[in-house]
Amino acid sequence: MTNTMTELEKMLAGLPYVASDPELAKARTHAKVICHQFNLADPTTPHERVKILGELLKFRGKAYLEPMFYCDFGRNIELGDNFYANHNLTILDVCKVTIGSNVMFGPHVMISTATHPIDPIERRSTESGKPITIGNDVWLGGNVSVLPGVNIGDNCVIGAGSVVTKNIPANSVAVGNPCKVTKNIEAK
Repeated sequence: MTNTMTELEKMLAGLPYVASDPELAKARTHAKVICHQFNLADPTTPHERVKILGELLKFRGKAYLEPMFYCDFGRNIELGDNFYANHNLTILDVCKVTIGSNVMFGPHVMISTATHPIDPIERRSTESGKPITIGNDVWLGGNVSVLPGVNIGDNCVIGAGSVVTKNIPANSVAVGNPCKVTKNIEAK
């Protein structure tokens, strides 16, 4: 089946794909152009700045992102209502990234669906990815990294500097490298 799939279809399915594929390279370049326009836009017109990203990202309501923002494709990113990202957000979206409503990211957050083979020969020509889901009412502190395939449940707080390598259940405070649940949050 993978022989009849395009490299884009393989990428979105989380299968190994050839990153240098011309269709993918064109889409990445388009995303870089839009990110560049956003990052250099007039800071006194925040709504206009976010509007630029509307060509790439799927918005399900209001969103506010500080520059600098970087992504691989953009079209695989869905942001819920009332989303806020502080400076220097990077999202490597070779697979779907779904972010819920009322979510806040501190500065220098990195979300990466991209992964590479451990075998060095395979790594020269292919990569793959795993989708990431972040629930509603989540706060990621500064310098948090969320790795491929992770799901973060609703109402979570991820402490600054954490590297999230595994799923975090809803209503949790989690910190560290690797990130681990340290406390449960009582629902109100």
